[in-house]
Amino acid sequence: MTIRIGTAGWSLYRAGEAFPAEGTVLERYAARLNAVEINTSFYRPHQRKTYERWAASTPEDFRFAVKVPQAITHERRLVGADDLLARFLEETDGLGAKRGPLLIQLPPSLAFEAERVGAFLASWRDRTDAPTVLEPRHASWFEDQADDLLAAHHVARVAADPAVVPSAAEPGGWRKLIYHRLHGSPVMYASAYESEALDALTARLSDEAKSVETWCVFDNTRFGAATWNALALREIPLS
Repeated sequence: MTIRIGTAGWSLYRAGEAFPAEGTVLERYAARLNAVEINTSFYRPHQRKTYERWAASTPEDFRFAVKVPQAITHERRLVGADDLLARFLEETDGLGAKRGPLLIQLPPSLAFEAERVGAFLASWRDRTDAPTVLEPRHASWFEDQADDLLAAHHVARVAADPAVVPSAAEPGGWRKLIYHRLHGSPVMYASAYESEALDALTARLSDEAKSVETWCVFDNTRFGAATWNALALREIPLS
């Protein structure tokens, strides 16, 4: 059973007392949680040696998910981005075996178009066999055609909260990897999840992880709730 629990970024905002006092922020974070989602890569590139340093400073079983640059997803909108993709993959190769899923988050305005998506995913898979998850945010993505295309390229669809449509709360696409992104509800990026929600989430993750690697990333980071939610989830006994 593999369940990876972490937050979007490794800030210890309002939660520093829950982590060891010594070490860098990442080292302190990795002492309590077994995964993190690198979001800064969405806004700017990092040198390969930076990824190498991050990998070297964490335990052997720690894993990094990495968010694909917005230059690929939001600016070029999945078209003509081979140069940017090659750079991103070369840089993140610095994580070595600690590189986990690569996260493709799409802008809410990007509707599903089979030709555009198929060409992008084919190019993606020509360059990497890395585990990949995609978070669409337009309702057109939650139909069978989109699901089948993702599955054909071994790309898992994120299970998100809040969900743009009910099916967006459920995993989709390739079913050999499950990736939850919890943005906070009712107020995105701000609201904490209460204990009842975390208990239900634990039961769900335990069931999912019996057959596939399962990730749960808290993105309700604005006021530090993500860190406390991740720590609380780690403490709930698995069923």
